[in-house]
Amino acid sequence: MRAFTRQDLSVMQAWSLARKIQVSQAKILEWYLYYDGKVTVSFSGGLDSTVLLDLARRVYPDIGAAFVQTGMEFIEIQDFVASVPNVRWLYPELPFNRVIREHGFPVISKEVARRIEYARRGSGWAIQNLRGLMKDGTPSKYNERYKKWAHLVDAPFLISEKCCEISKKRPLHRYMKETGCMPIIGTMAAESARRQSAYLATGCNAMRKREPSSKPLSFWNKENILDYIRLTGIPYASIYGDIVTDPKTGKLKTTGAHRTGCCYCMFGAHLEKGVNRFQRMAQTHPKEYDYCINKLGCGAVLDYIGVPY
Repeated sequence: MRAFTRQDLSVMQAWSLARKIQVSQAKILEWYLYYDGKVTVSFSGGLDSTVLLDLARRVYPDIGAAFVQTGMEFIEIQDFVASVPNVRWLYPELPFNRVIREHGFPVISKEVARRIEYARRGSGWAIQNLRGLMKDGTPSKYNERYKKWAHLVDAPFLISEKCCEISKKRPLHRYMKETGCMPIIGTMAAESARRQSAYLATGCNAMRKREPSSKPLSFWNKENILDYIRLTGIPYASIYGDIVTDPKTGKLKTTGAHRTGCCYCMFGAHLEKGVNRFQRMAQTHPKEYDYCINKLGCGAVLDYIGVPY
């Protein structure tokens, strides 16, 4: 049985910012007390986790944070994280160049990459999904979305969803196991179908999961994040530029980067309209661009999937 319905989530997403702040801090309080203070904020240096850490430290000023330096962060993100007190830096066991060489490139989406990887191994369920079918061969409206990517099974490079698991999740899991701390994570249900489904199943605080986690921003959206930063005046990474109102939409936006995360990641790049992340990187971070496109071989991958750079 799910904790919430999509209608419940829609109602919460329409709440005022003031109410969202109140509820999110209540969830942080609940999580902190449940684990007797043995909690840590997962801090990436991005806008979402910057807001999350501020919310948490307004309730508990001494709460710790953990930052995983994957080697794929822009220098502005690293500089900003270094300026924030009480943040533990963690490191992955494998650098990105080894991850893509041994496991595969992160392309299209985690869902697609996983199916491509397993189809190449001969897994029946993945092959059927890429045909738009269920595992038993019956038609699936949901799996129809994967058919257009079936040709990637024959791509001349490895494809995998494992990058995030190896580079980000494992160092954090290892740290949590060593310290006994339970993570507070700044993801939102609006970001993907997978994250929405996870939220509907458990709500913000998932104490009963095999790997418990708190996601107190689940019912927020990007507009809320920018509104909170502008309202509070908290510092954030310079790579995002200023927060302004878009004259066309009336919504808030950043004048710099729209997203940061892992700068070499290709998940979702095919969906970006106008100047995409790699074209922007060519202008703002030419050294990183050259390493990504030429030395790592991302240019050949982007060529194959039809993404300009």
